[in-house]
Amino acid sequence: MKSVNVRQLKNNPSEALRMARKAPVVVMNRDHPEAMLFHLDEEGLLGEPGVRLALATSLYKNDSVSLGRGAKIAEVALEEFMQHVSRQGIPVTKGNASTVREDVKNLKAWRKRQHSLTRVR
Repeated sequence: MKSVNVRQLKNNPSEALRMARKAPVVVMNRDHPEAMLFHLDEEGLLGEPGVRLALATSLYKNDSVSLGRGAKIAEVALEEFMQHVSRQGIPVTKGNASTVREDVKNLKAWRKRQHSLTRVR
């Protein structure tokens, strides 16, 4: 296990990420452990069943990624991801009435495109 201080991480995040490919890296803040960096690779943690979906769900729930980005991270279709987060009690649409109306409009347009693509095949 390696360590970097906050200043090193700020000045050269790429080096800390390279180090994390080999072993976890502890980020130190004034001689106290503050965080850890782990390399997420396909053969390791990300390859375990359900990990990608759980990670994407958590990131979406915390507004760190969009619904579409969450689906890509989880490597599932957007519709499947929407159903999943909905079953978890996480709202698929967020915001005020105006943004919800826009989301519904975009969703209808997306469904129409999906329907026309299905007909062509």
